[in-house]
Amino acid sequence: MKLSSLLLHQLFLFISLLFPGLFPSVQSSYHDYSDALSKSILFFEGQRSGFLPQDQRIGWRANSGLSDGWMYNTDLTGGYYDAGDNVKFGFPMAFTTTMLAWSVIEFGDLMPPNELRNALVAIRWATDYLLKTVSQPNRIFVQVGDPNIDHSCWERPEDMDTARTVYAVDAPNPASDVAGETAAALAASSMAFRSVDPGYAETLIRNAVQVFQFADYFRGAYSDNSNIRDGACPFYCDFSGYQDELLWGAAWLSRASQDNSYLSYIENNGKTLGADDNINEFGWDNKHAGLNVLVSKEVLEGNMYSLQSYKASADSFVCTLIPDSSSSHIEYTPGGLIYKPGGSNLQHATTISFLLLVYANYLDRTSQPVDCGNVMVAPSSLRMQAKKQVDYILGDNPSGLSYMVGYSNYFPQRIHHRGSSLPSVKDHPELIACKEGSIYFNSTNPNPNVLVGAIVGGPGEDDVYGDDRVDFRKSEPTTYINAPFVGVLAYFAANPNPI
Repeated sequence: MKLSSLLLHQLFLFISLLFPGLFPSVQSSYHDYSDALSKSILFFEGQRSGFLPQDQRIGWRANSGLSDGWMYNTDLTGGYYDAGDNVKFGFPMAFTTTMLAWSVIEFGDLMPPNELRNALVAIRWATDYLLKTVSQPNRIFVQVGDPNIDHSCWERPEDMDTARTVYAVDAPNPASDVAGETAAALAASSMAFRSVDPGYAETLIRNAVQVFQFADYFRGAYSDNSNIRDGACPFYCDFSGYQDELLWGAAWLSRASQDNSYLSYIENNGKTLGADDNINEFGWDNKHAGLNVLVSKEVLEGNMYSLQSYKASADSFVCTLIPDSSSSHIEYTPGGLIYKPGGSNLQHATTISFLLLVYANYLDRTSQPVDCGNVMVAPSSLRMQAKKQVDYILGDNPSGLSYMVGYSNYFPQRIHHRGSSLPSVKDHPELIACKEGSIYFNSTNPNPNVLVGAIVGGPGEDDVYGDDRVDFRKSEPTTYINAPFVGVLAYFAANPNPI
């Protein structure tokens, strides 16, 4: 029986992962991190809502959602669809924006000039929309689109005929989580734009201050409002509480504005807002690990010893990731991927890799290792941990599959994404109505439109990935999987063999 080259490739990788010493060259396998960086940013153009510009590079997309906001007689066009559907969820979009901006703040100087420009364009597509969501006093728009109706259809965003319901929170009703994350996004983005567009940066920080006041004054979770719950849940409910977003928003405002009152806020409210809780999580819902790493910069570089507890939590988080540490308890797949249950697992791999690189940089500036009790962990070890995750995602895994669409010659073909899986409006200009798209959803054919740069949810705890459009937990890309990976890839493109 003749084995295909693909099967041989998979067999080679499987053996090399089982027996690392057998093929030494595999351990230093080559990845084109610069190519992956370009594609990770390009992905966001495929997620755009609104009126697309002439320099739109993903050509199978077209204008969509042009009437968004009409229910409130306001303009809510623009922004990003969060994943493979046609809904604009404010909570994960704001987190995506924060992570894109943080990527530029920490690693933008390592990016080629054209990719830095593309990254800033990706940020601004989000911040222009977020500014619209906070443009009315004592009100924040948190979502556009009814997900229950949207998810019952399989149609292109350009064909949308589902209800574009607008979800708004008016004072004194609370939205501390979305408002706090929006404040973080606008504050971080103001730093990203400060040197290239100071006027826009000033607009962003001014609005960040105002929306944080809304978040802090009217405390509570946005998904606890009766008019929001059915639209936000179970998709982007606030499961972990709103308190972390208040600290997160204040931390970013402190860094962006240099206003010491925000540092005082973090110091004085840490205990009451649960700064010591859930320290090993970081994602669109739970900000604790990211908060601790961010605030640690003040401790390490500014000698802010009153915030030492945040650094202690950041150290504790790092120690859970180190296999040799006595406090290690993060689960890994047999192939070496960080694994947490719940679906869309690669969101954990990309966010944690990002935090490892950022924290390594902060520690390096003060020549400090992390004390994990039975082992001292140097910044170089953190970088190597991150690199293992990145290389796994790009193809060094038991399947030999790149989980980034369009990177390498072997990547997912049937991603859970409406626009990618349906014929483009350029190839099929006639309307494809709500239920007419079902044949494309159920088809076993590869998607006709390649969403270059999209990172899918990823394999299960056994490293198995079935490339099945129906299995959205594994095959659906999201903006918040990609956003931190932009910074991670910028680092490795400039430092392919870190020390």
